[in-house]
Amino acid sequence: MFLKFTQSKGRRYVQLVEAFRDETGHPRQRTVATLGRLDEEGGTVDAMLNRLAQAKGRRLDGAESAAPQVQFESALALGDVWALDQLWRELGFTELAAVFRRARFTAPVEAAIRAMVFNRLCDADSKLGVLRWLKTVSMPGLSADDLSHQQLLRAMDALMDHRDAVDTCVAGLLRPLIDQELSLVFYDLTTIRTEGLSEQEGDVRRFGMAKEGIVARQFMLGVVQTADGMPIHHEVFEGNQAEAPTLLPTLKKVLARYGYIRRLVVVADRGLLSLDNVEELRRITLPDGQSLEFILAVPGRRYGEFTEILQAFQGKAREASSEIIDEARWHDLRLVVAHNPAQAAEQTQRRRERVKELETRAIQLSGKLDGQDTGVKSRGRPLSDGGATARFYHEVSESHLLRIVRVDLKSPQFAYSLDEEALARAELMDGKLLLVTNVADLAPKEVVASYKALADIERGFRVLKSEIEIAPVFHRLPDRIRAHAMLCFIALILYRVMRSRLKLAGAEVSPERALEQLRAIQRHRVRINDAEPIDGISTIDANQAHLFQALKLPKPTRDAQMTLL
Repeated sequence: MFLKFTQSKGRRYVQLVEAFRDETGHPRQRTVATLGRLDEEGGTVDAMLNRLAQAKGRRLDGAESAAPQVQFESALALGDVWALDQLWRELGFTELAAVFRRARFTAPVEAAIRAMVFNRLCDADSKLGVLRWLKTVSMPGLSADDLSHQQLLRAMDALMDHRDAVDTCVAGLLRPLIDQELSLVFYDLTTIRTEGLSEQEGDVRRFGMAKEGIVARQFMLGVVQTADGMPIHHEVFEGNQAEAPTLLPTLKKVLARYGYIRRLVVVADRGLLSLDNVEELRRITLPDGQSLEFILAVPGRRYGEFTEILQAFQGKAREASSEIIDEARWHDLRLVVAHNPAQAAEQTQRRRERVKELETRAIQLSGKLDGQDTGVKSRGRPLSDGGATARFYHEVSESHLLRIVRVDLKSPQFAYSLDEEALARAELMDGKLLLVTNVADLAPKEVVASYKALADIERGFRVLKSEIEIAPVFHRLPDRIRAHAMLCFIALILYRVMRSRLKLAGAEVSPERALEQLRAIQRHRVRINDAEPIDGISTIDANQAHLFQALKLPKPTRDAQMTLL
């Protein structure tokens, strides 16, 4: 059958015609039905078309509405959270769900943790901000309606209630990433600023000297990481905690978590060296009975103990044009000394310039005092000897030169002296790095190289404070602060895995920049006429596809193909 259009008396009609053959075999046509006038608006033809379109899920109310009606209902960021979700599953962090199921939690604790960790990496915000952020992304298997603010806080409480189980789970996930034969690990601390003035039982918020050089209410965060930059353990300490006493308890926990490590060499920065620490470290043994090994930097304030050793080394240092490394013995341990002549010259020059500025300042203060005694007027308020002494002492203290420029605080008159021996000792130490170690099979250059790799943990702290935005912390309860630190620590693990994969692939982009580029991949929801909505993914360009390849993660797949009729 087919449609046939005819015309009669200036009007056009639509007929349904059947083709057939008569008894003699000749082709014939017969009209089955006249469907109506084609030129009649709202007639039977239009009614029939609308009924057919409705059956097909379309509307044909007029000539202008003949095209499909497309409504874009939503567009949510997908690429960054998709990549993080794939990495989360690949590393096995979904096993955290089993930890809380065994504890008979009915709330989606693992999903809440995943949302808070991803938020730290994508768009760090408060816990309430996490819910707002979830409304802007297409988190695989999770939406903003699945979580509440209380559920996020309860998930943080669950982290602390079952911290041992969570730490054990994370340690198991990191096992493939750790070299069991020779595990070089680094330990360092940083200060994390907090807000609020309330006092809580067991509070970790204390006033102390921050890394930025100011007194602030804070807590201390200690991190242990491998030579490859993989963080494997963290600890939260009170904000006024001295650094040295934190080393031993942290190492004991690391050995308990990673007992399969056959050799452990600990590298720690200045401030963690003390005779008590050294003796305790020498007594620690690994599960197989092998001794713990360490490389500890000597803090500058203790360089005076090594003056005699450095004097013997100074002859080589004066003749050096590039870095030289030598070693000696100290308390039955190896003392590795490195000297950088360029750095030494810079430090010496900077100190001499500052001493000269202070001497010039002292002459100005003395001149003003002498002028006042003879009746000479000068700008500003009159100056007393005590005031001059206080001002000068403050300026010397700010320059960290009190051992060299000695201000006489007991004298009734303004007076100071320059300690030439202290200046010579300071210049003797310039450009030098002193390392104490019990590692026997590393050459001095390898010991120095191992210590210099500690700078990578400082970069990790910068990531925590910038990209992950661990500070300032607004939580009031001590366990919530610890939970916040754990969430940021897990985020740092994901960040470092991404960094390692991007570096191995030769991609000259940071994890932060990679996530920013992947964020442009969106999930769109479209409705055509009155049909069910269809989800689709925006086009993945070549650069984004390269990032997925470098990260060794699958690209997002389309759930459905949209066909526009």
